[in-house]
Amino acid sequence: MFAFLLIVQSLIAISLIGTILMQRSEGGGLGVGGSSSGFMTARGAADFLTRSTAVLGGLFIVLSIVMAALAGVSRQAPTLDSSLANKVQTSRPAPTEQTPAVTPTTPANKTAPAVPLAQ
Repeated sequence: MFAFLLIVQSLIAISLIGTILMQRSEGGGLGVGGSSSGFMTARGAADFLTRSTAVLGGLFIVLSIVMAALAGVSRQAPTLDSSLANKVQTSRPAPTEQTPAVTPTTPANKTAPAVPLAQ
């Protein structure tokens, strides 16, 4: 159910983007020119796009609220897969003897400082 609503939400969002991009900032809409006796006049196109934008925007908001409520109600407690927690690793590498490494800050002469003092 949630996947279906998500697809519908995506289609509404794409349609909303298309209707917003078709509108002109002056309110002309799809009316690029032509006679006033045509099927879609400039004013008719602007009214249609304005109404369709309002309807699609309303549907988008309502569907978002419904999907959030549906996700909140159907949320299950997180489960952890503990099947690997009880297994012991059998093929461990054998520990090797390590000699202590001499660091460059270790002075060779115990009386001289490792870093010369500023004079």
